Amino acid sequence: MRIIDTHIHVWNFEHASYDWLKNDTSILHRNYDIAGLEHDRVAAGITGGVLVQAANNFEDTDWMLQVAGKTDWIAGVVGWVPLTDPAATEKALKEKYLANKYFKGVRHLIHDEPDAKWLLQDDVIKSLHILADHDLPYDVVGITAEHIKTALTVANRVPELKVIFDHLNRPPDASKKEFDEWSALMKQAAKHRNFYAKISGLGKLPTDLEKWNSDYVKPHISFALEVFGEDRCMCGGNWPVSLLKENYVKIWSTYKQIINSLLNDEGKEKLFYRNALQFYNL
Repeated sequence: MRIIDTHIHVWNFEHASYDWLKNDTSILHRNYDIAGLEHDRVAAGITGGVLVQAANNFEDTDWMLQVAGKTDWIAGVVGWVPLTDPAATEKALKEKYLANKYFKGVRHLIHDEPDAKWLLQDDVIKSLHILADHDLPYDVVGITAEHIKTALTVANRVPELKVIFDHLNRPPDASKKEFDEWSALMKQAAKHRNFYAKISGLGKLPTDLEKWNSDYVKPHISFALEVFGEDRCMCGGNWPVSLLKENYVKIWSTYKQIINSLLNDEGKEKLFYRNALQFYNL
């Protein structure tokens, strides 16, 4: 089976600055190059991949594009452009990125912004319209209910923009009451035909980390498939951030075990492969 991992990070402190890692004391505070994933990628059965930005700067994006150009199984890059400056966004796309066959989408680390409504700034909305005009999708990396509400407003203001919720917007434990608000908001989001769900990052949840296993994450995956459908979901391993909780092969084997129990062969091909091709224009 062909499987595209739609959420892989690489970072290298010699090539870019990563503000969120400056005071980090975990295993993440070192370089992570794509070669470091090769053994586990093969073991997990991953045949293609998408690199996703880890810093709000051009240097990170340019580094990922270099890596993609030298790595035969990487099919695309979700990079960064200065969304708060529409003119600079347009310039960056036209002069730097649209001609690059690997540049397939845009993301900004909104979960690190003090204002959960960062995306609703007038200039950012203008830039999101520019992305939509170029058929470039946008990855929302949200972690709170307010981030979902903000994304819903974006959908109303830029309805033609394709949007995906990275890590399912970090769902709460399905046994907690917070799950009710998350699920209600995600149901609203799923009503927008251009909203997609990325089953990823579920190895690093904000609560009850010690419980992470198939039983813990299956309700989130089942819910995503139920409300977004098998045509608007895809999977990502979130390496190397996922290493904080579990190894890459175990995460993918768990995801595959759950999805194999929920979908037929056609549905699995969509989730693991075809939906990523369509969403990111790979």
